[in-house]
Amino acid sequence: MVAQVRATETRAESNPPINLDTGIVEAAEAALGAIGAARKEIGLVIFGQQKVVDLSLITLLAGGHGLLVGVPGLAKTKLVEAMGTVLGMSARRVQFTPDLMPSDILGSEVLDESADGKRHFRFIKGPVFAQLLMADEINRASPRTQSALLQAMQEHHVTVAGERYDLPAPFHVLATQNPIEQEGTYPLPEAQLDRFLLEIDVAYPDREAERRILLETTGASEHTPVQAMTAETLMSTQRLVRRLPVGENVVDAILDLVRSARPGDGDPAITNKLAWGPGPRASQSLTLAARARALVEGRLAPSVDDVAALALPVLKHRVALTFAARADGETVEGIIGKLVERLG
Repeated sequence: MVAQVRATETRAESNPPINLDTGIVEAAEAALGAIGAARKEIGLVIFGQQKVVDLSLITLLAGGHGLLVGVPGLAKTKLVEAMGTVLGMSARRVQFTPDLMPSDILGSEVLDESADGKRHFRFIKGPVFAQLLMADEINRASPRTQSALLQAMQEHHVTVAGERYDLPAPFHVLATQNPIEQEGTYPLPEAQLDRFLLEIDVAYPDREAERRILLETTGASEHTPVQAMTAETLMSTQRLVRRLPVGENVVDAILDLVRSARPGDGDPAITNKLAWGPGPRASQSLTLAARARALVEGRLAPSVDDVAALALPVLKHRVALTFAARADGETVEGIIGKLVERLG
């Protein structure tokens, strides 16, 4: 973590000078200490996955939801548990299985009888009423159950039997997903995927990280993460992220990138390989995530480099290839890589 807030550095083209409010600078200085402490504490229990940790923090600092994708056994669940503890949020976990029902997540009404014999329905809140919901192996539940989270993730409230119930603030979903090629998985609907700010790929650790895992997790004691932030601090940092200025060149880079990934908008040599592309929510997500990444790295405004670094996790789950493109060996990662190269 950098020691102090510094000016934004971009590629060849620098951002135009930005007049920064003194309040933003002071708030950023205060936020950096809390963010640094959180990163350090999470790093004591999650080894060799610093990029994954940073992307997960960026997701929450931007006020969004994250989808962690990887094979079993890569500490995805442990990461979410650690983040709930370190960031001071009330957390609940739901293990998604094929027989899980929407009411198991949202809650349900039960019939109560009062002392005078009158009967009435009482709503029992489900695990979604938490500040951090861990949707573990979300793609092992049926699409019907997966869709129970749609309203909660977008509008931060749920509707049961015609009644609205507001969710706690802040409210975030960090879901883990196994590769869809594995047995017993259901692909997430496109509308569900679009509600995740970032899709974060969790890869195998390198040799040195795995050595550390062996030595530090198989002994008589194991480090337990401690709280480094509060939910109130997290929300104030999220408000700060939305106040950070964005240069015109960064806005243009975001628009160029997202619009070039839509069939009919970009270069036909690339877009003809796409079945569909990202909508405006992708542009919003990229703007917020770029601001949050800048803050994590100690800068007061995002650069084009932030846009390039976040292009894959923001766009990967919002783009689909045609059958012909897949048959030709094209990949979503390769297409996005070509689009990023055009940012200069």
